[in-house]
Amino acid sequence: MTMRGDTRPGVLMRPAGTARPASTAAGGLARDRTGDGARDGTGDATGDATDGLAAHPTAGLAADATDDITSLDAISLSRAIHSRRVSCREVMLAYLARIHRLNPCANALVNLVPDEWALAEAERCDAELSGPGGRHRGRWGSRGWMHGFPQAIKDAAHAMGLPTTFGSPLLADAVAQVDSLFVERMKASGAIVIGKTNMPELGLGSHTYNPLFGRTPNAWDASVSAGGSSGGAAVALALRLLPVADGSDFMGSLRNPAGWNHVFGLRPSQGRVPAFPKPELWVSQLATDGPMARTVSDLAALLSTQAGHDARVPLALAAEPRSYVPSAKEATVKGLRIAWLGDLGGYLAMEPGILTTCEAALARLQAGGAHVEALGANEPNGSGGPNEGNRAGGFGFSPEALWEAWLVWRRALVAPNVAALLALRPDARARIKPEALWEHDQAQSLDFATFMRAAQVRSSFHTHLVTNLFERFDLLALPAAQVWPFDLQWDWPRTVAGRTMDTYHRWMEVTLYATFAGLPAISVPAGFHPEHGKWPMGLQLIGRPLADAALVRAAAGYEGLIGAELQRRPG
Repeated sequence: MTMRGDTRPGVLMRPAGTARPASTAAGGLARDRTGDGARDGTGDATGDATDGLAAHPTAGLAADATDDITSLDAISLSRAIHSRRVSCREVMLAYLARIHRLNPCANALVNLVPDEWALAEAERCDAELSGPGGRHRGRWGSRGWMHGFPQAIKDAAHAMGLPTTFGSPLLADAVAQVDSLFVERMKASGAIVIGKTNMPELGLGSHTYNPLFGRTPNAWDASVSAGGSSGGAAVALALRLLPVADGSDFMGSLRNPAGWNHVFGLRPSQGRVPAFPKPELWVSQLATDGPMARTVSDLAALLSTQAGHDARVPLALAAEPRSYVPSAKEATVKGLRIAWLGDLGGYLAMEPGILTTCEAALARLQAGGAHVEALGANEPNGSGGPNEGNRAGGFGFSPEALWEAWLVWRRALVAPNVAALLALRPDARARIKPEALWEHDQAQSLDFATFMRAAQVRSSFHTHLVTNLFERFDLLALPAAQVWPFDLQWDWPRTVAGRTMDTYHRWMEVTLYATFAGLPAISVPAGFHPEHGKWPMGLQLIGRPLADAALVRAAAGYEGLIGAELQRRPG
């Protein structure tokens, strides 16, 4: 990375801590690194268009045409571009118009590039599709299925030429010199990176706010949280500021914001989307990058681009199919066996209305041919692990033991990142959020024996899931969050359903199980608050080990059962 003082042509730096309207946002780009032969994730999908939109500095495209373009799902947009029914320039104009109108309030996108640069790149993509003289000579003269797509990358990943700030003032001018691997793959598939999506400081806490860019409100109600840490991505999707979005997930960061913004968010299997570059490649495996989208086919197409083995990443998995996009025949829930874990027999604090909303979603799955079984508080253990004699929740495994092991792993992996920031300058500690300092300080007394005991609990849990629950069920179901979206001005909820939260992330305990077991998990729209109907909630479906493709097929089957719900839009 290059710190303050980068003088390369085109790199415009925004003063740290200042707000900026989208049309004047800082951040410039070096040329995208692209490549031929990207996987094509386009499957069969269609899209339609509604609303109108004024066009700010992007004159030249009628408002109804602008909204027609941004209303298309990503696969339909790709087809429109490749059939030349719409140009890449028109696509960029349409998205910029919507960004200029909505993002000043949404605060979902940060460090946007100048319009002129984005439009020049779109015109370059149009020239490549024209045929002779195009630099990319693949299918249709195309780089890939994302050819000409405006994209913003979560601010935890590197996009060459843009700052990777993690929402921290200490990293405000840390300009990336390389792309993260999944970003490189998205660019190679044709994406034009126009900025970053907002996130919590250092990605800690499922609520998107930081001292550098401010707070990102929920797409459906600007008075409450968007979730996080991929909150900017989820809001950008819900408001149609982006065709698809990337995110990352350590403790629900792709699932919680997707659930709270009525979109789909997938945490892939550990190693499915390899992370590179990163300072440590062996132990730091709890976080993963992944896709978010308004449709399952779009999500699957992006996963097809992001996933795949890379020899530099020792624990990277090989992708299962060439494309994860399910066919119409594959998109079904018929015959699936689903275990509903609910609140783990009362162990998890849960706000009123969440369980009933998720159970209504499960009833739709049942109506579609799935078999749903609720597991009670006293489900037999059978694991022989550290759980005998403890409350087993619906897992048949002590959630208390899992939580204590989780705290050890979490602080062990977070602390080195905080330590690196503390080493940057003498006053760094005063510029880091208290929750990050808590993780760091708690880790100072952590010893290897304690870490290994926690690793053994984690191993026992994985073995138990595979040999017990997944012998009986295809999917496990839980709410995507334990609370409804809360007040935007809060840092985190101190109580949930009358119970005190003893840490800043205890209210997201429901998301740690898929992470800890390295399993794929997707948040699908479950419904809205049963009283006022303003706030969305997600249902979390957890798949078997490495069964990302099967999980996506199940999500697509569910999607087909909730068509009317998916037609709802913010505002």
